[in-house]
Amino acid sequence: MNIRSFSDSIKKALTGWMLAATVLSFSSCSALHEDLQPCPQGVRLRFVYDYNMEFANAFPSQVDCLTLLVYDSEGNYVTTRSNIPASDLMDENWRMIVDLAPGSYSLIAYGGMDCDQSSFSFTSSPSEIKMDQLEVELNSNCLTQPVGTSLHPLFYGRQEVTVEKTDMEYRDYTVYMMKDTNNLRVMLQQVDGTAIDEADFDFRIVDDNTLFAWNNDIIPTQNVEYFPWTRGNVSPGELPDEGGVASVAFAEMSFPRLVTSNSPRLVITRKENGYKVVDIPLNNYLLLMKSEAYTNMPDQEFLDRESRWKMLFFLRGGIWLDTVIEINDWVVRINNTGF
Repeated sequence: MNIRSFSDSIKKALTGWMLAATVLSFSSCSALHEDLQPCPQGVRLRFVYDYNMEFANAFPSQVDCLTLLVYDSEGNYVTTRSNIPASDLMDENWRMIVDLAPGSYSLIAYGGMDCDQSSFSFTSSPSEIKMDQLEVELNSNCLTQPVGTSLHPLFYGRQEVTVEKTDMEYRDYTVYMMKDTNNLRVMLQQVDGTAIDEADFDFRIVDDNTLFAWNNDIIPTQNVEYFPWTRGNVSPGELPDEGGVASVAFAEMSFPRLVTSNSPRLVITRKENGYKVVDIPLNNYLLLMKSEAYTNMPDQEFLDRESRWKMLFFLRGGIWLDTVIEINDWVVRINNTGF
């Protein structure tokens, strides 16, 4: 036997062994024959939160608890997955395995609902209602005054999946999440360097956004007020032209999702006389900071992707100079905005 013939014989033998191993592997489970052990059927889920202005997956670093609800093709409740170890959520390679019978399903995921410090709750037990009746509401104890609450972050995701009878293994799907909570840091500064004290002002955001539908839409209820969860005075340093030390008053407010169909307002008043230093349509002003690089990005997407906001108002004699405002480090010059 020459070397070529010997090599061909070895290849044929190896091919036969591999074929036998494959047949043996498939014969160990079956999705078609009842007399064999059933194959694993269901879904293997990856969770991603890259719906942010960094366009990078922040799920492992920001989502600290997870709840997955499964509904069938008719919207009937099937099962829940929760109590996921934090070590799993922080692992980029972690996947959730959900065994499911063949069929079509709707998956709804919430990040931040299963935590002890959660700021949101289901209005009814998910197992007792159909999918389109699912609602999530802000806990009433988060609407406090005069000191507000720093809301625990809430995330939402939805994915349609299908499991076939012929599946021999779990199907891979990705559940993309979005963030439903915001934080706004408001700062006030006198342009002439005159000292300013946060205790002289009241800060609040007025909006109707405490109730979420199954598809994450905001369900109108009534306007509520969000008050600062922290406030104080800081100094950015000396003023180079006027001399003296600059003084800045700040307040931070935490609140649920902003939607373009609503008209939230930021209101800042003087305590001594109730004079409104600032009373503006919040959405309109936040949208002023959308870079020209994102001209084609819908307004709602921008409001959803961004969740940490900063606004600096310049005052003269306690009155806002409504020509310049800094939003998230962007200097916006306001000329005949019509707001």
